[in-house]
Amino acid sequence: MEHKILLRESEIPRQWYNLAADLPTPPLPPLGPNGKPITPDMLAPVFPMNLIEQEASTQRWIDIPEPILDILYRWRPAPLRRAVYLEKHLKTPARIYYKDESLSPAGSHKPNTAVAQAYYNKVAGITRLTTETGAGQWGCALAFACALLGLECKVYMVRISFDQKPFRKLMMQVWGANCVASPSTETNAGRTILAEMPDTPGSLGIAISEAIEAAVTDPTGKTRYSLGSVLNHVLLHQTIIGLEAKQQLKVAGEKLPDVVIGCAGGGSNFAGLAFPFTADKINGANIDIIPVEPTACPTMTRAPFAYDHGDTACMTPLLAMHTLGHAFVPPPIHAGGLRYHGMAPLVCQAIVEGLFAPRSYHQSKCYESALTWAKTEGAICAPETSHAIAATIDEAVKAREEGKEKVILFSYSGHGLMDLAGYDKYMSGQLSDYELPEEVLQKSTKVLENLPKAPARKTGRW
Repeated sequence: MEHKILLRESEIPRQWYNLAADLPTPPLPPLGPNGKPITPDMLAPVFPMNLIEQEASTQRWIDIPEPILDILYRWRPAPLRRAVYLEKHLKTPARIYYKDESLSPAGSHKPNTAVAQAYYNKVAGITRLTTETGAGQWGCALAFACALLGLECKVYMVRISFDQKPFRKLMMQVWGANCVASPSTETNAGRTILAEMPDTPGSLGIAISEAIEAAVTDPTGKTRYSLGSVLNHVLLHQTIIGLEAKQQLKVAGEKLPDVVIGCAGGGSNFAGLAFPFTADKINGANIDIIPVEPTACPTMTRAPFAYDHGDTACMTPLLAMHTLGHAFVPPPIHAGGLRYHGMAPLVCQAIVEGLFAPRSYHQSKCYESALTWAKTEGAICAPETSHAIAATIDEAVKAREEGKEKVILFSYSGHGLMDLAGYDKYMSGQLSDYELPEEVLQKSTKVLENLPKAPARKTGRW
């Protein structure tokens, strides 16, 4: 039995996979302020045209430029590991595999797209990138990518995470980025929020507003905005995860997995693993595909499918997605990367279609699963990743109870070495579970009432 399945560098995928080419019902288009579909030129102040082309593309395969591959070789291809010790602990007939994305320099899957976005911006003549970050994983990834490609980087970090995770900020500074707590006094969006809610813990929606404002108001025109999840081109870059995993499962003697699992905040690591296997499901394969989120921020499991802005100040186009409302401020749970009010439109359309079956978990169950993982497999996972592990354990126990051999594949999206404060609070009994009250959900989604409606179109095949 192989505990880890490795690919040679010559076997790295040389193209990204675009699910937009194969979805049975295409996603609804992004809309502008007038309610009409946006045009590429409307996005030009925010993104370079080469990334706008990828965002709108329905081409199935998109070539990965050699300069991007040259940087990815620093940690890719990433190992596929067999969780044999967890299997023994659970006494399950399931075979559990996980794609280990914790080995990148930033410690997560995020550099897969950070490197690509920094490269495309540099090719377009951009010299400075702005972005937001929740738990800090994305901010670290973009700081790392900008350092290698010679770009300036400005990061607006959600205030609660800025306070909870100081070492993430220091990592960004080591790579030369400027990181500030959001909401800040540096932007109109930040100042407005602080005037209304001076003690706000912040949100990704607020931080996105600040980062976009900082990009579009640069008088030199040399600044653009970079997003770590949600958008089509971001998910595209992450599919290198699932494409590698497909090759590695074959090396391990497996066919297709029976279950594919990933935590999902904006959707990027989940999509990166799941999308290549979603193509198989569309073509008839019997695969359960499960995105997992916190009960405190139940975007996929309880929120309506609607048109909404991706940020609090309504600077982004309207996206058709499951959303808690752009003004939603999540409770300060420790899985900071899973606190976004919306979800990637491609992921949402697949949920509407019935291709994915989302579920939610309380953070205490996730931390319990993380400790089980640490005491069996040995590694300390990110709080976000613990949601995928919780679902994996449930699926493995289900296989044991049913007496069925199954292949379970999940995304190990990042390590938790910068997140030990959350572990400390859990182990000392200071963490409490929070399930979003229905009245809060209804109040937060009232902002959707005057926005265009998003019909849930599907074929009914799943």
